Amino acid sequence: MHSTTVFSQANKSADVDSPDSYSPATLAKHYKTLQTLYKRKNPNHQDVSHLLDLKFVARRAFIDSNTIREEDRHEKVLDAYPCFKDVGHVMEELQRILDKDNTNFIDELKGRWHDFCQKVQFFGVWKKALKPPMGMDKAEQALEILRVLPSLFPSTSAPKRVRNASEALVHVLEETEDPNSYLKKRPLSCPVSPSNCLLAVGDVGITTFPKDKLTESALYLMAYYYTLHLTYPKCVATLLSVIQTEVLLDKIHGRDLTSSYKKSMAEWEAFIGQ
Repeated sequence: MHSTTVFSQANKSADVDSPDSYSPATLAKHYKTLQTLYKRKNPNHQDVSHLLDLKFVARRAFIDSNTIREEDRHEKVLDAYPCFKDVGHVMEELQRILDKDNTNFIDELKGRWHDFCQKVQFFGVWKKALKPPMGMDKAEQALEILRVLPSLFPSTSAPKRVRNASEALVHVLEETEDPNSYLKKRPLSCPVSPSNCLLAVGDVGITTFPKDKLTESALYLMAYYYTLHLTYPKCVATLLSVIQTEVLLDKIHGRDLTSSYKKSMAEWEAFIGQ
């Protein structure tokens, strides 16, 4: 199966980069300005967002280029743009990539994810993969949905070095488990501890967010796939492709329309009555 990659349509008409934006000297100055801002204790979010707006095209050219090996990309990108350790800036970058002029994009995206999860809840019960969420709080419901999503939208490739495909999305840390030790053993996972959540790329923890944001964590994960231009793991490629088309409303390249994606979408659309 072809490994699914993020395929998106940037809004070129809204780009504000000048013709010299691609010069190494200009980009170096841009990086330095951002990094100087991040040496402060609490960098102003709007100031950073403005700088990111100005150099969007040049930044995407740098990140998306084949000159950076994918296994090194997250380190190089986060070194140049430490602001992307902030979930807020990563979600805004997703907006720039997919729907730059839509100021309501993130709210609309969260609304679509909420609607998708509600349908998934019924879909999971129908497929006997989920129990009705009686007595569960929102975080517990979100965790159960994350665990079952890979089996509801399965890929043909078996997960490597993990027990099941859900481990490529989320892992609940035991009280005795150390996050760093776990990550060294289990790549491509987002471990969740009882008190907060750690989002990781490979064996590197990138950022944390509070447990009450667990309901949005799949959107954060997708935002990082787009921002860092990473390939979907084969064992969850179908699921992430479904989220890409159904929630992000972003088309998939023809070469990535796999048989497992087509089969999952046919079953999903039949269930929701499309």
